[in-house]
Amino acid sequence: MAQAKQGDTVKVHYTGRLTTGEMFDSSEPGGEPMEFTIGQGEVIPGFEAAVIGMSPGESRTVTIPVDQAYGERMEEMVAEVERQFLPEGAEPEVGHQYEVTQEGGDVFNVTVTALTDTHVTLDANHPLAGHDLVFEIKLLEIV
Repeated sequence: MAQAKQGDTVKVHYTGRLTTGEMFDSSEPGGEPMEFTIGQGEVIPGFEAAVIGMSPGESRTVTIPVDQAYGERMEEMVAEVERQFLPEGAEPEVGHQYEVTQEGGDVFNVTVTALTDTHVTLDANHPLAGHDLVFEIKLLEIV
């Protein structure tokens, strides 16, 4: 039976959990499977590595360490900014996400983590940074 390898496009169903058991994402029940090409960097490295060698119909559960997931949290990616620099009319709330465009045109997401009357704390770390992740993966097909 065929096994997934570098360069293959695959379709998978998955459920992602923190090591505490808290689910953070799932393609089931009733969701569309995720399709990606192994080796293209479309998913985190540990997820790609887990799919390599799987055959269609096979399931596995893997724990992906921080360094193969979203990396460690970096405090230098947290900034306190004056409210005047937010988009006009913005009413930030803790947990809201915004897209920020840098001078060079790069776009990234930030999450509001704290508020005062004059400042907003923005965190550009991925929400899952600093966590080992547990994925249940089912390979549906190699396209």
